[in-house]
Amino acid sequence: MGAPPRQIAQNKKARFDFHIEEEFEAGIELQGWEVKALRAGRANIKESHVIIHHGEAWLVGARISPLPEASTHVHPDPTRSRRLLLHARQLRTLIGQTQQKGYTIVPLDMHWTRGLAKVQIGLAKGKKKQDKRADIKERDWQRQKQRIIKEKNR
Repeated sequence: MGAPPRQIAQNKKARFDFHIEEEFEAGIELQGWEVKALRAGRANIKESHVIIHHGEAWLVGARISPLPEASTHVHPDPTRSRRLLLHARQLRTLIGQTQQKGYTIVPLDMHWTRGLAKVQIGLAKGKKKQDKRADIKERDWQRQKQRIIKEKNR
């Protein structure tokens, strides 16, 4: 049968909108129906962000759509805030950095690690419009370069 796919959801826009300074892997506190929905690949973290509240990290705005077979006695909330599980030292680093001007915490992707759902979060600083233009230019140049190399090898 093979190993299940490692990637659950990805936030591609995060790397486009932010300079990622440092990355952390955090566990995520889930309910039973959420784990089943994640195994079915029903997660979206594009509109989500991470906040620090009372010394804990929370994933806000992530959408985990419940499966239609969800239990009848549980009323699932797809966009509830979910606590992120980090080591105390990592949490102190994040709290210290986000209090500096311009830093924020963004979720980069959600994946499985040894059967546990994890969220890759990044300490990020917002990009300016010209930085985004430079990224687009660089990406276009890399594509063009690959085309040229491909044509030369024919």
